[in-house]
Amino acid sequence: MTQAAFHGPTWQRGDDGRFVLPEHTLGWEVLQWMSTHLLQPDGENAGQPFVPTNEQARFVLHWYEVDDQGRFIHSSGFLRRMKGWGKDPIAAAICLVEFVGPCRFSHWNSSGEPVAKGVPGAWVQVAAVTQEQSRNTFSLFPLMMSPGLIARWGIDTGQFRLLAEGGSRRLEAVTSNARALEGARSSFVLSSEVQHWLSTNGGHAMSAVIDRNLTKARGASARNLAIANAHAPGEDSVGERTWDAYVKMQEGKTKAEGLLYDSLEADPSTDLSDEDSLRQGILQARGDSDWLDVDRIIQATWDPRTSPSEARRYYLNQISAADDAWVAPHEWDANAVEDSLSPGDRIALFFDGSRTDDHTGLVACRIEDGFVTVLGHWNPERHGGEIPRLEVDAAVHRAFDQYEVEAFFADVKDFETYIDSWHSTYGDDLRTWAHKDHSIAFDMRHRKREFTEMAERALTAITDGSFPHDNSVVLGQHIKNARRRTNRYGISFGKESRESSRKVDLAVCAVGARGARDRVASGTTEKSRKKKPSTTLMGV
Repeated sequence: MTQAAFHGPTWQRGDDGRFVLPEHTLGWEVLQWMSTHLLQPDGENAGQPFVPTNEQARFVLHWYEVDDQGRFIHSSGFLRRMKGWGKDPIAAAICLVEFVGPCRFSHWNSSGEPVAKGVPGAWVQVAAVTQEQSRNTFSLFPLMMSPGLIARWGIDTGQFRLLAEGGSRRLEAVTSNARALEGARSSFVLSSEVQHWLSTNGGHAMSAVIDRNLTKARGASARNLAIANAHAPGEDSVGERTWDAYVKMQEGKTKAEGLLYDSLEADPSTDLSDEDSLRQGILQARGDSDWLDVDRIIQATWDPRTSPSEARRYYLNQISAADDAWVAPHEWDANAVEDSLSPGDRIALFFDGSRTDDHTGLVACRIEDGFVTVLGHWNPERHGGEIPRLEVDAAVHRAFDQYEVEAFFADVKDFETYIDSWHSTYGDDLRTWAHKDHSIAFDMRHRKREFTEMAERALTAITDGSFPHDNSVVLGQHIKNARRRTNRYGISFGKESRESSRKVDLAVCAVGARGARDRVASGTTEKSRKKKPSTTLMGV
Protein backbone atom coordinates (compact mmCIF):
# COMPACT_ATOMS: atom_id res chain seq x y z
CA MET A 1 0.00 0.00 0.00
CA THR A 2 1.59 3.27 -1.08
CA GLN A 3 1.43 6.34 1.13
CA ALA A 4 0.69 9.97 0.38
CA ALA A 5 3.58 12.40 0.86
CA PHE A 6 3.10 15.55 2.87
CA HIS A 7 4.93 18.56 4.26
CA GLY A 8 3.74 20.56 7.23
CA PRO A 9 1.51 19.72 10.19
CA THR A 10 -1.95 19.23 8.67
CA TRP A 11 -1.47 15.51 8.00
CA GLN A 12 0.97 14.79 10.80
CA ARG A 13 -0.12 12.12 13.30
CA GLY A 14 1.18 11.40 16.78
CA ASP A 15 2.25 8.05 18.20
CA ASP A 16 -1.40 7.35 19.05
CA GLY A 17 -2.38 7.66 15.38
CA ARG A 18 -4.38 10.84 15.95
CA PHE A 19 -3.77 14.08 14.09
CA VAL A 20 -1.41 16.46 15.86
CA LEU A 21 -3.18 19.70 16.81
CA PRO A 22 -1.68 22.87 18.29
CA GLU A 23 -1.74 23.38 22.05
CA HIS A 24 -2.98 26.97 21.81
CA THR A 25 -4.81 28.37 18.80
CA LEU A 26 -7.34 31.04 17.88
CA GLY A 27 -8.45 28.65 15.16
CA TRP A 28 -11.37 27.12 17.09
CA GLU A 29 -12.95 30.55 17.44
CA VAL A 30 -12.19 31.34 13.79
CA LEU A 31 -13.88 28.12 12.62
CA GLN A 32 -16.92 28.82 14.78
CA TRP A 33 -17.22 32.32 13.32
CA MET A 34 -16.95 30.95 9.78
CA SER A 35 -19.75 28.43 10.26
CA THR A 36 -21.96 31.10 11.88
CA HIS A 37 -21.47 33.99 9.46
CA LEU A 38 -20.37 32.49 6.14
CA LEU A 39 -22.18 30.43 3.48
CA GLN A 40 -21.11 27.63 1.19
CA PRO A 41 -20.47 29.37 -2.17
CA ASP A 42 -21.25 26.51 -4.60
CA GLY A 43 -22.07 22.84 -5.00
CA GLU A 44 -25.10 20.98 -3.75
CA ASN A 45 -24.84 22.71 -0.35
CA ALA A 46 -24.64 26.24 -1.77
CA GLY A 47 -26.24 28.75 0.59
CA GLN A 48 -25.87 26.49 3.62
CA PRO A 49 -23.52 27.39 6.50
CA PHE A 50 -19.87 27.21 5.45
CA VAL A 51 -18.21 24.13 6.91
CA PRO A 52 -14.55 23.50 5.98
CA THR A 53 -13.40 19.93 5.45
CA ASN A 54 -11.57 18.35 8.36
CA GLU A 55 -8.33 18.84 6.45
CA GLN A 56 -9.03 22.53 5.87
CA ALA A 57 -10.07 22.94 9.51
CA ARG A 58 -6.77 21.46 10.71
CA PHE A 59 -4.89 23.91 8.51
CA VAL A 60 -6.85 26.82 10.03
CA LEU A 61 -6.03 25.56 13.54
CA HIS A 62 -2.32 25.49 12.75
CA TRP A 63 -2.38 28.81 10.89
CA TYR A 64 -3.84 30.56 13.94
CA GLU A 65 -1.58 28.82 16.47
CA VAL A 66 -0.19 31.14 19.18
CA ASP A 67 2.57 30.83 21.76
CA ASP A 68 2.36 31.42 25.53
CA GLN A 69 2.48 35.17 24.91
CA GLY A 70 -0.39 35.10 22.43
CA ARG A 71 1.93 35.79 19.45
CA PHE A 72 1.47 33.89 16.21
CA ILE A 73 3.80 30.92 15.80
CA HIS A 74 3.79 31.31 12.02
CA SER A 75 4.69 34.63 10.43
CA SER A 76 3.86 33.46 6.92
CA GLY A 77 2.11 30.52 5.30
CA PHE A 78 2.05 28.55 2.08
CA LEU A 79 -0.85 26.24 1.25
CA ARG A 80 -0.03 23.99 -1.73
CA ARG A 81 -2.71 21.62 -3.02
CA MET A 82 -3.92 20.00 -6.24
CA LYS A 83 -6.22 21.79 -8.65
CA GLY A 84 -9.84 21.80 -7.46
CA TRP A 85 -9.02 21.04 -3.81
CA GLY A 86 -10.74 24.20 -2.56
CA LYS A 87 -7.88 26.61 -1.94
CA ASP A 88 -9.89 29.65 -3.02
CA PRO A 89 -12.95 29.02 -0.78
CA ILE A 90 -10.93 28.43 2.39
CA ALA A 91 -8.66 31.35 1.50
CA ALA A 92 -11.70 33.57 0.94
CA ALA A 93 -13.10 32.50 4.31
CA ILE A 94 -9.80 33.44 5.99
CA CYS A 95 -9.85 36.82 4.22
CA LEU A 96 -13.33 37.53 5.51
CA VAL A 97 -12.48 36.64 9.11
CA GLU A 98 -9.40 38.88 8.81
CA PHE A 99 -11.72 41.60 7.45
CA VAL A 100 -14.40 41.69 10.16
CA GLY A 101 -14.03 38.56 12.30
CA PRO A 102 -12.12 37.56 15.47
CA CYS A 103 -8.56 36.71 14.42
CA ARG A 104 -6.10 38.35 16.84
CA PHE A 105 -5.17 37.43 20.39
CA SER A 106 -7.12 39.31 23.06
CA HIS A 107 -6.55 37.51 26.38
CA TRP A 108 -6.57 34.12 28.11
CA ASN A 109 -9.86 32.82 29.51
CA SER A 110 -10.28 31.08 32.86
CA SER A 111 -9.54 27.72 31.24
CA GLY A 112 -6.18 28.94 29.92
CA GLU A 113 -7.36 29.12 26.31
CA PRO A 114 -6.72 32.12 24.04
CA VAL A 115 -9.61 34.42 23.17
CA ALA A 116 -9.74 36.19 19.82
CA LYS A 117 -10.72 39.74 18.88
CA GLY A 118 -11.14 41.63 15.62
CA VAL A 119 -8.66 43.96 13.91
CA PRO A 120 -9.66 47.64 14.14
CA GLY A 121 -9.01 49.32 10.80
CA ALA A 122 -8.37 45.98 9.11
CA TRP A 123 -6.73 46.30 5.71
CA VAL A 124 -6.88 42.98 3.84
CA GLN A 125 -5.37 42.56 0.39
CA VAL A 126 -5.79 39.80 -2.19
CA ALA A 127 -2.62 39.98 -4.29
CA ALA A 128 -2.14 38.45 -7.73
CA VAL A 129 -0.06 39.20 -10.80
CA THR A 130 -3.22 39.60 -12.91
CA GLN A 131 -6.67 40.90 -12.08
CA GLU A 132 -8.14 37.66 -13.44
CA GLN A 133 -6.33 35.63 -10.78
CA SER A 134 -7.67 37.82 -7.99
CA ARG A 135 -11.16 37.44 -9.49
CA ASN A 136 -11.10 33.73 -8.52
CA THR A 137 -11.15 34.72 -4.87
CA PHE A 138 -13.14 37.96 -5.12
CA SER A 139 -16.03 36.35 -6.95
CA LEU A 140 -16.61 34.19 -3.86
CA PHE A 141 -17.06 37.00 -1.34
CA PRO A 142 -20.65 38.03 -2.30
CA LEU A 143 -21.68 34.34 -2.29
CA MET A 144 -20.09 33.58 1.08
CA MET A 145 -21.19 36.55 3.20
CA SER A 146 -24.48 35.96 4.99
CA PRO A 147 -27.10 38.75 4.94
CA GLY A 148 -26.66 39.13 8.69
CA LEU A 149 -22.92 39.67 8.31
CA ILE A 150 -23.41 42.30 5.61
CA ALA A 151 -25.99 44.13 7.73
CA ARG A 152 -23.97 43.91 10.95
CA TRP A 153 -20.91 45.57 9.47
CA GLY A 154 -22.56 47.69 6.78
CA ILE A 155 -20.47 46.01 4.11
CA ASP A 156 -20.38 47.78 0.77
CA THR A 157 -19.51 45.33 -1.99
CA GLY A 158 -17.69 46.22 -5.20
CA GLN A 159 -16.10 44.19 -7.95
CA PHE A 160 -12.61 44.35 -6.46
CA ARG A 161 -13.14 46.08 -3.08
CA LEU A 162 -15.22 45.58 0.04
CA LEU A 163 -15.65 48.31 2.67
CA ALA A 164 -17.03 47.96 6.20
CA GLU A 165 -17.76 50.28 9.13
CA GLY A 166 -18.08 53.31 6.88
CA GLY A 167 -14.81 52.51 5.10
CA SER A 168 -12.63 52.06 8.19
CA ARG A 169 -12.11 48.42 7.18
CA ARG A 170 -11.29 47.37 3.66
CA LEU A 171 -10.68 44.25 1.63
CA GLU A 172 -9.22 44.91 -1.80
CA ALA A 173 -7.58 43.28 -4.79
CA VAL A 174 -4.07 44.38 -5.77
CA THR A 175 -1.99 43.41 -8.80
CA SER A 176 1.68 43.60 -9.73
CA ASN A 177 2.39 47.30 -9.35
CA ALA A 178 5.09 47.27 -6.69
CA ARG A 179 5.34 51.06 -6.41
CA ALA A 180 1.61 51.42 -5.83
CA LEU A 181 1.81 48.82 -3.04
CA GLU A 182 4.78 50.41 -1.25
CA GLY A 183 3.85 51.73 2.19
CA ALA A 184 0.48 50.00 2.58
CA ARG A 185 -0.19 49.07 6.22
CA SER A 186 -1.84 45.76 5.43
CA SER A 187 -3.11 43.62 8.30
CA PHE A 188 -3.33 40.49 6.15
CA VAL A 189 -2.35 39.59 2.58
CA LEU A 190 -3.50 36.60 0.56
CA SER A 191 -1.01 35.92 -2.25
CA SER A 192 -2.82 33.99 -4.95
CA GLU A 193 -1.30 31.42 -7.34
CA VAL A 194 2.30 32.34 -6.54
CA GLN A 195 3.60 29.58 -8.83
CA HIS A 196 2.93 32.18 -11.55
CA TRP A 197 4.71 35.07 -9.80
CA LEU A 198 7.88 35.65 -11.84
CA SER A 199 10.41 38.41 -12.27
CA THR A 200 9.09 39.12 -15.77
CA ASN A 201 5.51 39.82 -14.61
CA GLY A 202 6.40 41.80 -11.50
CA GLY A 203 5.77 38.95 -9.10
CA HIS A 204 9.16 39.10 -7.38
CA ALA A 205 8.94 42.85 -6.81
CA MET A 206 5.38 42.56 -5.49
CA SER A 207 6.35 39.78 -3.09
CA ALA A 208 9.22 41.85 -1.72
CA VAL A 209 7.00 44.90 -1.17
CA ILE A 210 4.35 42.81 0.60
CA ASP A 211 6.97 41.40 2.98
CA ARG A 212 8.32 44.87 3.77
CA ASN A 213 4.84 46.25 4.40
CA LEU A 214 3.89 43.46 6.78
CA THR A 215 6.95 43.90 8.98
CA LYS A 216 5.61 47.29 10.10
CA ALA A 217 2.71 45.79 12.06
CA ARG A 218 2.84 45.87 15.84
CA GLY A 219 3.36 42.57 17.60
CA ALA A 220 4.14 40.76 14.32
CA SER A 221 0.38 40.36 13.84
CA ALA A 222 0.24 41.11 10.08
CA ARG A 223 0.88 38.04 7.95
CA ASN A 224 0.91 36.73 4.41
CA LEU A 225 -0.70 33.46 3.32
CA ALA A 226 0.12 32.15 -0.16
CA ILE A 227 -1.92 29.56 -2.07
CA ALA A 228 -0.64 27.66 -5.08
CA ASN A 229 -0.40 24.52 -7.12
CA ALA A 230 3.01 22.83 -7.38
CA HIS A 231 5.55 25.05 -9.11
CA ALA A 232 7.51 24.23 -12.27
CA PRO A 233 11.21 23.88 -11.38
CA GLY A 234 13.56 26.29 -13.07
CA GLU A 235 11.07 29.14 -13.55
CA ASP A 236 12.29 30.91 -10.40
CA SER A 237 8.73 31.71 -9.34
CA VAL A 238 7.83 32.97 -5.86
CA GLY A 239 6.39 29.51 -5.31
CA GLU A 240 9.75 27.92 -6.13
CA ARG A 241 11.65 30.42 -3.97
CA THR A 242 9.36 29.68 -1.03
CA TRP A 243 9.94 25.94 -1.49
CA ASP A 244 13.71 26.54 -1.53
CA ALA A 245 13.41 28.58 1.68
CA TYR A 246 11.38 25.80 3.32
CA VAL A 247 14.02 23.23 2.35
CA LYS A 248 16.76 25.36 3.92
CA MET A 249 14.72 25.72 7.12
CA GLN A 250 14.15 21.98 7.30
CA GLU A 251 17.88 21.35 6.94
CA GLY A 252 18.80 24.01 9.49
CA LYS A 253 20.72 25.94 6.83
CA THR A 254 19.21 29.30 7.83
CA LYS A 255 18.29 31.07 11.05
CA ALA A 256 14.98 32.13 9.54
CA GLU A 257 11.85 30.43 10.86
CA GLY A 258 8.10 30.92 11.09
CA LEU A 259 7.05 29.62 7.66
CA LEU A 260 4.05 27.27 7.70
CA TYR A 261 4.53 25.27 4.48
CA ASP A 262 1.74 22.73 4.03
CA SER A 263 1.43 20.34 1.11
CA LEU A 264 -0.28 17.01 0.43
CA GLU A 265 0.98 15.00 -2.55
CA ALA A 266 0.50 11.65 -4.23
CA ASP A 267 2.99 8.89 -3.51
CA PRO A 268 6.16 9.55 -5.56
CA SER A 269 5.88 6.12 -7.19
CA THR A 270 2.50 6.92 -8.77
CA ASP A 271 2.47 5.65 -12.36
CA LEU A 272 0.48 7.90 -14.71
CA SER A 273 0.02 5.08 -17.23
CA ASP A 274 -1.39 2.58 -14.71
CA GLU A 275 -5.04 3.31 -13.91
CA ASP A 276 -5.01 1.74 -10.45
CA SER A 277 -1.81 3.53 -9.45
CA LEU A 278 -3.06 6.85 -10.86
CA ARG A 279 -6.43 6.49 -9.13
CA GLN A 280 -4.74 5.89 -5.79
CA GLY A 281 -2.42 8.85 -6.33
CA ILE A 282 -5.34 11.19 -7.05
CA LEU A 283 -7.18 9.96 -3.97
CA GLN A 284 -4.09 10.65 -1.89
CA ALA A 285 -3.54 14.15 -3.26
CA ARG A 286 -7.18 15.24 -2.96
CA GLY A 287 -7.24 14.57 0.81
CA ASP A 288 -10.69 15.34 2.21
CA SER A 289 -11.91 17.08 -0.95
CA ASP A 290 -14.19 14.21 -1.91
CA TRP A 291 -16.20 16.34 -4.38
CA LEU A 292 -13.40 15.90 -6.91
CA ASP A 293 -14.32 13.31 -9.55
CA VAL A 294 -11.43 10.87 -9.81
CA ASP A 295 -12.56 9.39 -13.15
CA ARG A 296 -12.74 12.85 -14.68
CA ILE A 297 -9.23 13.68 -13.44
CA ILE A 298 -7.89 10.40 -14.84
CA GLN A 299 -9.22 11.33 -18.25
CA ALA A 300 -7.73 14.82 -17.97
CA THR A 301 -4.38 13.25 -17.07
CA TRP A 302 -4.47 10.97 -20.09
CA ASP A 303 -5.55 13.74 -22.47
CA PRO A 304 -2.74 14.06 -25.07
CA ARG A 305 -2.88 17.82 -24.62
CA THR A 306 -1.81 17.42 -20.96
CA SER A 307 1.92 16.85 -20.54
CA PRO A 308 3.05 14.41 -17.84
CA SER A 309 4.73 17.23 -15.93
CA GLU A 310 1.51 19.27 -15.95
CA ALA A 311 -0.52 16.27 -14.83
CA ARG A 312 1.79 15.70 -11.89
CA ARG A 313 1.79 19.36 -10.86
CA TYR A 314 -1.94 19.99 -11.19
CA TYR A 315 -3.55 16.65 -10.32
CA LEU A 316 -1.00 14.97 -8.02
CA ASN A 317 0.43 18.17 -6.49
CA GLN A 318 3.96 16.95 -7.22
CA ILE A 319 6.85 19.23 -8.10
CA SER A 320 7.55 17.87 -11.55
CA ALA A 321 10.79 17.84 -13.47
CA ALA A 322 12.05 20.63 -15.67
CA ASP A 323 12.30 19.69 -19.33
CA ASP A 324 16.05 19.08 -19.07
CA ALA A 325 16.04 17.59 -15.57
CA TRP A 326 18.42 14.71 -15.02
CA VAL A 327 15.97 12.97 -12.66
CA ALA A 328 12.24 13.48 -12.21
CA PRO A 329 11.56 14.51 -8.58
CA HIS A 330 8.95 11.79 -8.08
CA GLU A 331 11.42 9.14 -9.27
CA TRP A 332 14.04 10.24 -6.74
CA ASP A 333 11.47 10.48 -3.92
CA ALA A 334 10.22 6.97 -4.67
CA ASN A 335 13.65 5.57 -3.68
CA ALA A 336 13.50 6.99 -0.14
CA VAL A 337 13.70 4.46 2.69
CA GLU A 338 13.68 4.72 6.48
CA ASP A 339 17.22 3.57 7.14
CA SER A 340 20.61 4.74 8.38
CA LEU A 341 24.16 3.45 8.58
CA SER A 342 25.26 1.38 11.55
CA PRO A 343 28.76 1.40 13.04
CA GLY A 344 30.93 -1.08 11.22
CA ASP A 345 28.95 -1.04 7.98
CA ARG A 346 31.01 -1.61 4.83
CA ILE A 347 30.81 1.58 2.78
CA ALA A 348 32.23 3.49 -0.17
CA LEU A 349 32.82 7.25 0.04
CA PHE A 350 32.91 10.09 -2.46
CA PHE A 351 34.15 13.59 -1.70
CA ASP A 352 33.69 16.77 -3.75
CA GLY A 353 35.38 19.84 -2.30
CA SER A 354 35.54 23.57 -2.95
CA ARG A 355 37.16 26.47 -1.13
CA THR A 356 34.71 29.33 -1.65
CA ASP A 357 32.31 28.95 -4.56
CA ASP A 358 30.50 25.62 -4.50
CA HIS A 359 29.35 23.41 -1.66
CA THR A 360 31.55 20.65 -0.26
CA GLY A 361 30.12 17.20 0.36
CA LEU A 362 30.99 13.75 1.72
CA VAL A 363 28.53 10.99 0.84
CA ALA A 364 28.56 7.31 1.78
CA CYS A 365 27.10 4.31 -0.03
CA ARG A 366 26.66 1.00 1.78
CA ILE A 367 28.31 -1.86 -0.09
CA GLU A 368 25.65 -4.40 0.82
CA ASP A 369 22.60 -2.71 -0.72
CA GLY A 370 23.67 0.63 -2.26
CA PHE A 371 22.01 2.73 0.44
CA VAL A 372 23.20 6.36 0.14
CA THR A 373 23.43 8.95 2.92
CA VAL A 374 25.16 12.31 3.47
CA LEU A 375 27.98 12.27 6.05
CA GLY A 376 29.00 15.88 5.57
CA HIS A 377 27.76 19.00 3.82
CA TRP A 378 29.40 22.43 3.99
CA ASN A 379 28.04 25.64 2.49
CA PRO A 380 30.69 28.41 2.32
CA GLU A 381 28.02 31.06 2.98
CA ARG A 382 27.56 29.61 6.47
CA HIS A 383 31.28 29.67 7.21
CA GLY A 384 32.32 33.22 6.44
CA GLY A 385 32.67 32.54 2.73
CA GLU A 386 35.24 29.74 2.99
CA ILE A 387 34.87 26.01 3.67
CA PRO A 388 36.29 24.97 7.09
CA ARG A 389 38.93 22.52 5.94
CA LEU A 390 39.82 21.20 9.39
CA GLU A 391 36.16 20.38 9.98
CA VAL A 392 36.04 18.54 6.65
CA ASP A 393 39.20 16.63 7.50
CA ALA A 394 37.73 15.61 10.86
CA ALA A 395 34.57 14.31 9.15
CA VAL A 396 36.66 12.08 6.87
CA HIS A 397 38.61 10.61 9.80
CA ARG A 398 35.36 10.10 11.69
CA ALA A 399 33.94 8.12 8.77
CA PHE A 400 36.96 5.80 8.82
CA ASP A 401 36.63 5.41 12.60
CA GLN A 402 32.94 4.49 12.49
CA TYR A 403 32.67 2.39 9.34
CA GLU A 404 34.64 -0.10 7.30
CA VAL A 405 35.56 2.04 4.31
CA GLU A 406 36.44 -0.09 1.29
CA ALA A 407 36.63 2.65 -1.36
CA PHE A 408 37.12 6.40 -1.15
CA PHE A 409 37.09 8.54 -4.31
CA ALA A 410 37.66 12.30 -4.06
CA ASP A 411 37.82 15.07 -6.63
CA VAL A 412 41.23 16.64 -6.16
CA LYS A 413 40.52 20.30 -6.90
CA ASP A 414 41.19 22.60 -3.91
CA PHE A 415 41.94 19.69 -1.54
CA GLU A 416 45.13 18.17 -3.02
CA THR A 417 47.15 18.23 0.20
CA TYR A 418 44.39 16.65 2.24
CA ILE A 419 43.78 13.95 -0.37
CA ASP A 420 47.47 12.98 -0.31
CA SER A 421 47.30 12.83 3.47
CA TRP A 422 44.19 10.63 3.41
CA HIS A 423 45.91 8.36 0.88
CA SER A 424 48.97 8.00 3.09
CA THR A 425 46.84 7.24 6.14
CA TYR A 426 44.20 4.94 4.68
CA GLY A 427 45.39 3.78 1.24
CA ASP A 428 46.57 0.35 2.34
CA ASP A 429 43.21 -0.33 4.02
CA LEU A 430 41.11 0.39 0.96
CA ARG A 431 39.93 -2.59 -1.06
CA THR A 432 39.48 -0.56 -4.25
CA TRP A 433 41.61 2.37 -5.39
CA ALA A 434 40.40 5.36 -7.38
CA HIS A 435 43.46 5.11 -9.64
CA LYS A 436 46.27 2.61 -10.02
CA ASP A 437 48.75 5.14 -8.58
CA HIS A 438 46.55 6.78 -5.98
CA SER A 439 43.96 5.24 -3.69
CA ILE A 440 41.68 8.29 -3.40
CA ALA A 441 42.36 10.93 -6.08
CA PHE A 442 39.56 10.99 -8.68
CA ASP A 443 40.24 14.08 -10.79
CA MET A 444 36.90 15.02 -12.35
CA ARG A 445 38.71 17.07 -14.99
CA HIS A 446 40.25 13.91 -16.42
CA ARG A 447 37.71 11.23 -15.50
CA LYS A 448 34.72 12.48 -17.49
CA ARG A 449 34.18 9.15 -19.22
CA GLU A 450 34.12 7.15 -16.00
CA PHE A 451 31.88 9.63 -14.20
CA THR A 452 29.47 9.69 -17.15
CA GLU A 453 29.21 5.91 -16.94
CA MET A 454 28.55 6.24 -13.18
CA ALA A 455 25.84 8.82 -13.85
CA GLU A 456 24.12 6.60 -16.43
CA ARG A 457 24.14 3.59 -14.09
CA ALA A 458 22.83 5.75 -11.24
CA LEU A 459 20.02 7.12 -13.40
CA THR A 460 18.98 3.61 -14.39
CA ALA A 461 18.95 2.54 -10.75
CA ILE A 462 16.88 5.58 -9.71
CA THR A 463 14.26 5.03 -12.42
CA ASP A 464 14.16 1.31 -11.55
CA GLY A 465 13.61 2.10 -7.87
CA SER A 466 16.89 0.47 -6.79
CA PHE A 467 18.78 3.51 -5.47
CA PRO A 468 17.85 3.59 -1.75
CA HIS A 469 18.54 6.83 0.13
CA ASP A 470 17.53 8.35 3.46
CA ASN A 471 15.40 11.16 1.97
CA SER A 472 17.84 13.91 2.95
CA VAL A 473 16.18 17.17 1.93
CA VAL A 474 19.40 18.87 0.86
CA LEU A 475 20.64 15.84 -1.13
CA GLY A 476 17.24 15.62 -2.81
CA GLN A 477 17.38 19.29 -3.71
CA HIS A 478 20.83 18.91 -5.30
CA ILE A 479 19.62 15.85 -7.25
CA LYS A 480 16.57 17.77 -8.46
CA ASN A 481 18.72 20.77 -9.42
CA ALA A 482 20.78 18.60 -11.78
CA ARG A 483 20.29 19.11 -15.51
CA ARG A 484 21.11 16.62 -18.29
CA ARG A 485 24.41 17.22 -20.04
CA THR A 486 25.33 15.19 -23.10
CA ASN A 487 28.97 14.59 -23.90
CA ARG A 488 30.84 12.25 -26.24
CA TYR A 489 30.64 9.45 -23.66
CA GLY A 490 26.92 9.60 -22.98
CA ILE A 491 24.60 11.53 -20.65
CA SER A 492 25.91 13.09 -17.44
CA PHE A 493 24.60 16.12 -15.53
CA GLY A 494 25.56 19.55 -14.25
CA LYS A 495 24.16 22.84 -12.97
CA GLU A 496 21.56 24.66 -15.04
CA SER A 497 24.26 27.27 -15.76
CA ARG A 498 27.76 28.06 -14.56
CA GLU A 499 26.49 31.05 -12.54
CA SER A 500 23.45 29.28 -11.09
CA SER A 501 23.04 29.25 -7.31
CA ARG A 502 21.22 25.91 -7.54
CA LYS A 503 23.94 23.54 -6.43
CA VAL A 504 24.48 19.93 -7.52
CA ASP A 505 27.59 19.04 -5.49
CA LEU A 506 25.87 16.47 -3.31
CA ALA A 507 24.39 14.87 -6.42
CA VAL A 508 27.94 14.45 -7.71
CA CYS A 509 28.92 12.87 -4.39
CA ALA A 510 25.95 10.49 -4.38
CA VAL A 511 26.64 9.29 -7.92
CA GLY A 512 30.35 8.98 -7.18
CA ALA A 513 29.77 7.04 -3.96
CA ARG A 514 27.44 4.68 -5.76
CA GLY A 515 30.04 4.27 -8.52
CA ALA A 516 32.79 3.52 -6.00
CA ARG A 517 30.53 0.95 -4.38
CA ASP A 518 29.88 -0.68 -7.76
CA ARG A 519 33.64 -0.86 -8.29
CA VAL A 520 33.99 -2.76 -5.00
CA ALA A 521 31.10 -5.06 -5.87
CA SER A 522 32.66 -5.87 -9.26
CA GLY A 523 35.98 -6.78 -7.68
CA THR A 524 37.92 -4.14 -9.63
CA THR A 525 40.84 -2.77 -7.60
CA GLU A 526 43.21 -0.72 -9.85
CA LYS A 527 45.60 -0.97 -6.91
CA SER A 528 49.29 -0.15 -7.42
CA ARG A 529 52.06 -1.99 -5.62
CA LYS A 530 53.32 1.38 -4.49
CA LYS A 531 51.52 3.17 -1.68
CA LYS A 532 53.08 6.61 -1.97
CA PRO A 533 51.67 8.73 -4.82
CA SER A 534 53.39 11.31 -6.86
CA THR A 535 53.03 14.71 -5.27
CA THR A 536 51.40 15.88 -8.49
CA LEU A 537 47.81 14.66 -8.83
CA MET A 538 47.12 16.05 -12.28
CA GLY A 539 45.70 13.36 -14.53
CA VAL A 540 44.94 10.97 -11.69
